[in-house]
Amino acid sequence: MPWSLDLVPLPPCALLGGPPLSGLLWTILLLFLWYCYRVGSDPPSHSGMLKSGSGRSSFSRSSSRSPVDPRHSAPKASAAITMETVEEEEGTESYLTPVLSHAPFPTEAAAESRKLYRALQEYAKRYSWAGMGRIHKGLRNQARINDRPSIQKPHLFYLPDVPSIPFFPRDAHRHDIEVLEASYPIILAEFQAMYQRGIDTKLGWSYQGPKGQTVFPLYNAGECVASNCRACPCTYRTLLSLRTFISSNSLGSAGFWLLGPGATLGGAYGPTNTRLRCHLGLQTPAQCELVVGGEPQCWSEGHCLLVDDSFLHTISHNGGAEDGPRVIFSVDLWHPNVAAAERQALDYIFAPE
Repeated sequence: MPWSLDLVPLPPCALLGGPPLSGLLWTILLLFLWYCYRVGSDPPSHSGMLKSGSGRSSFSRSSSRSPVDPRHSAPKASAAITMETVEEEEGTESYLTPVLSHAPFPTEAAAESRKLYRALQEYAKRYSWAGMGRIHKGLRNQARINDRPSIQKPHLFYLPDVPSIPFFPRDAHRHDIEVLEASYPIILAEFQAMYQRGIDTKLGWSYQGPKGQTVFPLYNAGECVASNCRACPCTYRTLLSLRTFISSNSLGSAGFWLLGPGATLGGAYGPTNTRLRCHLGLQTPAQCELVVGGEPQCWSEGHCLLVDDSFLHTISHNGGAEDGPRVIFSVDLWHPNVAAAERQALDYIFAPE
């Protein structure tokens, strides 16, 4: 049956005229109906999917997939929501891959790495897997860290995807550096009082590394040395006022480090890249040098150096006996790129024994 637009009553428009305005309104109406039809016929999009390059993640309630071996069968049922991850084309794992309690650990991993992995599983059961992706990846890949050609090879734990350089600027830990430098006079005075009493293991000193290096620790591997802290009460209180001091796990230490004239500490790697060593110069002869990652630096009395000692580093004192020892107050601080959740987990995993 033929019909026309004139059959629909429209209000008259004195300015634009009846028929032209009627045709315009009908055109808009038809376009709107066509748009609604297309929107209704398109399939729904999944905006919640995570996409990145050739990998993606989705949520599943009934099954999970091992982040290590795609052929590993997962349990048939699971009450918790887990994440199913499609591996990248090159076979590498994303640090977003969740840690699953049934995932096999690499067979080539050392006994120490397996111990740390079990501690991570215990932590996740007690708290959460959230934010543990990088730690999980680091523990799984630790066995291969020493095989790669690099000047950064922490021998205990390497946290991946952490931007780092041999020497950090002061802004990385401005508050703690300013606190230490402001306390320089009292820290130096307490050290001199201890030094004048003599260097003896019965007085709290210990010998580390080659001949010529001695340490008076206030914290040793995350444990407070009570007798030494009582001997340096102001220095101890200064440590407690720092915001990022690692005082709750075996990765952190603090104390006075002496290096005698003629002594050299050969190329070595620190235990982890999750920390920075803050060196406050107390007595720094001009002939002393610190080389980290191929970059040389010298200490300055009353000022701090922020060092990532997971890079290959050497320390030398080329002065004579008249110069005396090089003395620094060393404090281990958290790396600024380690998140709060990761710090809490590392405190649990590397808890002092």
